[in-house]
Amino acid sequence: MKSRRVVVTGIGALTPIGNNLKDYWKALKAGVSGAAPITHFNAENFKTQFACEVKGFEVTDFIHRKEARKLDKFSQYAMVVADEAFNDSGLNMDKIDSDRAGVVWGSGIGGMQTFYNESVNFGSGNGTPRFNPFFIPKLISDIPAGHISIKYNFRGPNFTTVSACASSTNALIDAFNYIKWNKADLFIAGGSEACVYEPGIGGFNAMMALSTRNDDPKTASRPFDKDRDGFVMGEGGGAIVIEEYEHAIKRGAKIYAEIVGGGLTADAHHITAPHPEGLGAYNVMQLAIEEAEIPVTDVDYINVHGTSTPLGDIAETKAIKALFGEHAYNLNISSTKSMTGHLLGAAGVIESIACIMAVKDNVVPPTINHFTDDPDIDNKLNFTFNKAQKRTVNYALTNTFGFGGHNASVLFKKYTS
Repeated sequence: MKSRRVVVTGIGALTPIGNNLKDYWKALKAGVSGAAPITHFNAENFKTQFACEVKGFEVTDFIHRKEARKLDKFSQYAMVVADEAFNDSGLNMDKIDSDRAGVVWGSGIGGMQTFYNESVNFGSGNGTPRFNPFFIPKLISDIPAGHISIKYNFRGPNFTTVSACASSTNALIDAFNYIKWNKADLFIAGGSEACVYEPGIGGFNAMMALSTRNDDPKTASRPFDKDRDGFVMGEGGGAIVIEEYEHAIKRGAKIYAEIVGGGLTADAHHITAPHPEGLGAYNVMQLAIEEAEIPVTDVDYINVHGTSTPLGDIAETKAIKALFGEHAYNLNISSTKSMTGHLLGAAGVIESIACIMAVKDNVVPPTINHFTDDPDIDNKLNFTFNKAQKRTVNYALTNTFGFGGHNASVLFKKYTS
């Protein structure tokens, strides 16, 4: 069976630095930090009191209040970005073969806020079980995919990928493969997360994974910096309409970029720590590039996982140097988590969007908050520190790695007919 070309025709974004694609991309290029003191709950007794929250978002601007109450915030985010992506794509529901249209969604944790609220309500009562009838449908990680498919009458493949921070990258790769091998014609794929609440912040604090730079939140996410002290929690979501090339051309769709490769591997090393030599990261990037059938020297930009953790940043850098050799010094590398924070299961899709826009506009967004070189990291590499750089970007690769040793990479190519 001959494989088919797969292209990106619609994008939606809801992030800590922009509530739509246009604003998100503008803020990325400008190097804007989304970190600020937490407003979703009183965090004064927590080790970390700041996060990258979505700002100025009112769900009733998009979803009727009655319907919004039936959705956990991670599902609300999903519905908003899916709608933006669908509208951006120019798809006409009446002209879609619904049986060939699907949804793949990623979320590492799902309805954490709903579970927490229902548990608190039960625990504060007299033991009589009084649970919201929407408790389970609000909680489960797969529910955004279900809601999206119902809204747009997409009756093709419909499921959710859960692989911690690699979840939405997994979703994109699965959707890509279904189209490539003629199992479907188009997908809404992406992910969403909403964990800036007591159990999210408290749980990651207990693991000592979060930055505690409460005196200066905006500079707390500092990938590859000597004084990095953990990641900054983010929230939001992203959606991408991906489509078979001929299907898109036939309807006159605008095309942002082409998806040409995807890789999935496991570290098989530790539940939270990366392989010290970046073995899984090396393998997953290699697989994505091999699927595209290009030499490593064709890659121009890597949007790295780059969470600002002591071990992770070093391991990923080792993997890049090992795979790309001397070409590593010709690459632009950046971690947009320095601006958005870490959106957990939604990180992969918003970072894929950064790659798509870099390929489209020939601009590499920066890694902000770099102050001091780390002697354990090769600073001859171009980490695009502190300021965006213009360059021709024909191929952009994005990496996401999750607890459990899950690794995922997607390779995007500049579109040519």
